Amino acid sequence: MTHPVPNLVHVADELSRQLGQLADHLAQLPPHEATQLIARVVDPADGVLGGFTHLVATSSVFAKNQAERGTLPAEVWLALGRATNELDAIGGDLDEHRETLQHISTRPRAQAAMPASPAPLVVRRRR
Repeated sequence: MTHPVPNLVHVADELSRQLGQLADHLAQLPPHEATQLIARVVDPADGVLGGFTHLVATSSVFAKNQAERGTLPAEVWLALGRATNELDAIGGDLDEHRETLQHISTRPRAQAAMPASPAPLVVRRRR
């Protein structure tokens, strides 16, 4: 038995709508739940950011093939490739903080509600 192919443009539109809803809900969540959600969003294996990066990378491969055939300008492929690289770099930067987010999001609520000591908002990174 074959399954009907979904209208993938509709799927993309629905994903976009759901991401907007997720952002709206995130803004209203208590800190403990918001941290838990952020940890899931930035998870490189199963998170939204990793999935989106994979989608853009796949789009880049498609655009490269089309550019080689002359059906898309090479600039489209190059832009998608740059976007993939940037998203991958952002994912790497955020992955450095994934354990912290996961640790904070799994603490008992009473402990999570305790105010943390203030931290400077500007931190110099060593490279």
